Amino acid sequence: AVATEVDTWDRALKTTDGTPFVVLPLDQGFRIGNVTVVSESDILGDRLIRSVKRKKRGDQFISDVSALNEGDLVVHIDHGIGRYSGLATLQVGGAPHDCVCLVYADDDKLFVPVENIEVLSRYGSEQTGVMLDKLGGAAWQARKAKLKKRIRDMTDALIKVAAERYLKKADVLPVSVGVYDDFCARFPYTETEDQEKSINDVLSDLTKGRPMDRLVCGDVGFGKTEVALRAAFVAAMNGVQVAVVVPTTLLARQHYETFAKRLAGFPLRVVQLSRLTGAKQAAQIKKELADGTADIAVGTRALLAKTLTFKNLGLLIVDEEQHFGVAHKERLKQLRANVHVLTLTATPIPRTLQMALTGVRELSVIATPPVDRLAVRTFVLPFDPVVIREALMRERMRGGQTFYVCPRISDMDEVMKKLKVLVPEIKVVAAHGRMTPKELEDIMTAFADKKYDVLLSTTIIESGLDMPSVNTMIVHRADMFGLAQLYQLRGRV
Repeated sequence: AVATEVDTWDRALKTTDGTPFVVLPLDQGFRIGNVTVVSESDILGDRLIRSVKRKKRGDQFISDVSALNEGDLVVHIDHGIGRYSGLATLQVGGAPHDCVCLVYADDDKLFVPVENIEVLSRYGSEQTGVMLDKLGGAAWQARKAKLKKRIRDMTDALIKVAAERYLKKADVLPVSVGVYDDFCARFPYTETEDQEKSINDVLSDLTKGRPMDRLVCGDVGFGKTEVALRAAFVAAMNGVQVAVVVPTTLLARQHYETFAKRLAGFPLRVVQLSRLTGAKQAAQIKKELADGTADIAVGTRALLAKTLTFKNLGLLIVDEEQHFGVAHKERLKQLRANVHVLTLTATPIPRTLQMALTGVRELSVIATPPVDRLAVRTFVLPFDPVVIREALMRERMRGGQTFYVCPRISDMDEVMKKLKVLVPEIKVVAAHGRMTPKELEDIMTAFADKKYDVLLSTTIIESGLDMPSVNTMIVHRADMFGLAQLYQLRGRV
């Protein structure tokens, strides 16, 4: 007999000419009515291709079943999306058998024995507007095949990127031991174990002659900036330029001051380029970067402008990468052709983390907290004027300061009025991104100099700002912030 290949069980049943051949997940054949099904193991004595043994995840699904309601969507690994219809007991071989009942398109039912429950998983959170798959249909298998192809394509692309990076050449930047030791001696704290390992990883990458692409992932306040400082120092002392790109103007100002203070006395010129930089000064800085006079540039997205050129860029440091958009990421890719790249973040975006975990990017984790760092205590409460007054007054009485963070600029006037009535004894100042650079700088400087007790602001203070005297933060309408935003904000105190 001639075998005719078909793609579904339904078509196999309807085939009248020759013997149909169909790929189905069957271990052995069977006979039902006038239909005889012969499997490969019936002919060959064994299966040619064995499916990869699935990891048992029954325990996980059993815990999910307790939260399932009749009518919820469930995914079967071989048959696709069905609707959970409860548990049923069937008589199989004269013995009762507990099964999970699933309803598919055309009201077809599938009974899955509870011992095979690992083939099921819950569908996503969206339960409406979802089409059920047809039992024995080709749609689910086609979707699976399409997804597998996408995963293969993504894997190929990642391997290609990694291979290209491995083959590219970059400047070898060795450490000048004596000068480097003098620079490290200026660090006023003791390095933590993880911090020291991260620094050594980065310095090792800089000497390999291949472009470094390392992600340093560490909690807020765990010392990622010191890793960047040491990498920048080594690179600049080797005669290449360093660009430090940060998401906000305030963070650019803080990093600039930190770099300038730590590098004072060394033959290195540090410049700042952001909204706070005047037009005339910005033009001068761009000229210095183009002719190589400036060694280290700290700035916002202004450093990514296409009109800006570096004479000899050797190291690119990206702080808080999750804040940069797609266009800026593309510009970063253009900059990083043969350049060492160091990325710092406390909350990496999933793609960045995936690339680090798969080895496309190197990963260093700083998990050890600095000595004497206390845990941040977090309280989730409804708006309570008494609690707010007590928190603000308590911080003021011990000589500290407070951040009061609002999700929107439009909320700030109302909150300011409430605070003036609620706590007339304290001095409050407001700051947000729509202010002129001069206004913003004056306010932040005054707050840093303790001329005000409370800074009422938007998330402009989220990224990396370091103010040791601020020990309390009140987040207004916390439900309007993202999880990563709240995590970053929490690290500011």
